[in-house]
Amino acid sequence: MTAAATQGIATRGFAVENKDAKFAPFEFARREVGPNDILVDILYSGICHSDIHQARAEWEPAVPSIFPMVPGHEIVGRVAKVGAEVIKFKEGGFAGIGCFMDSCGECGACTSDVEQFCEKGCAMTYNGTEMDRTTLTYGGYSKHYVVDQDYALKANFAEADLPGVAPLLCAGITSYSPLKRWGAGPGKKVAVAGLGGLGHMGVKLAAAMGAEVTVLSTSPSKEADAKKLGAHRFVNTRDDEARAVATGSFDIILNTISAQHEYGTYLSLLGLNGVMAIVGVPPAPVSVHALSLIAGNKTITGSMIGGIAETQEMLDFCAERGITSDVEIIDPSYIDEAYERTIRSDVRYRFVIDMKNA
Repeated sequence: MTAAATQGIATRGFAVENKDAKFAPFEFARREVGPNDILVDILYSGICHSDIHQARAEWEPAVPSIFPMVPGHEIVGRVAKVGAEVIKFKEGGFAGIGCFMDSCGECGACTSDVEQFCEKGCAMTYNGTEMDRTTLTYGGYSKHYVVDQDYALKANFAEADLPGVAPLLCAGITSYSPLKRWGAGPGKKVAVAGLGGLGHMGVKLAAAMGAEVTVLSTSPSKEADAKKLGAHRFVNTRDDEARAVATGSFDIILNTISAQHEYGTYLSLLGLNGVMAIVGVPPAPVSVHALSLIAGNKTITGSMIGGIAETQEMLDFCAERGITSDVEIIDPSYIDEAYERTIRSDVRYRFVIDMKNA
């Protein structure tokens, strides 16, 4: 496949032509490096479940899928070129790119460092357009990316750690932001519901923040992994007795579950003034009885990734503590199989595509 754009920096990625297609090599062009831009030679790109939803048009019509599509918003690579006005990065250093690659920079959200909620709509790293609303964005399943330095992240990790750093750009910040906002730390009891790509990062981060961490799961076989990741306790939520013992015991529940489930079951596990932060997205609306919230003064809140400043804070937090994602590194030729395995939850805990020799 070849993109219509021919001017700019020639590059190569892996794209799907439609929702039923397999991944295939895709030749296209990135924009030239401007004064405030950096050119990143992509080393690794994580596979997020949202990549699958969009590549297979499963979020339409709410989120239209634009084809051909090069997914990928968990990107880490080496800075190959910097624009004349760039001061944040130097050639040869490592940089990360997350879920969005630009925003208006002027609205209330942008000036409050939550650019992901840009009032004009931020520019998503793939399956969207740049802020000109014309230039299509192609993601990290590719060799190069050009991005404004203000929307790139410094990855202060050893090169050997970079495969596990890539998923931090989505799974890491998605878990970190609500844990920080709701005060996870010493003296707090945090439960992580679900132990997948998001959940395993939630466990690592909450434990590193100093909280007492419990994993809530319907799969007893995950208990050993939960403990290895840093959890202090494990509750099988299908075990009525274990669930009864845990009732009313948590300050924060980080709910990473994307399968359909009853929120009320988890709200009952919160203590007085407890908070359940939703980061997983079930396929259908979920109903909640008002008394589940009123009794105990409980809160349900949502959280969506983080702004650039908070994402950088998360990366620095992880670098200082040696925290990375647990990953399985794959060749681009394996993307289709990796998608199927991700759907089956057959990965511990994130696939990362090795783009160095692609």
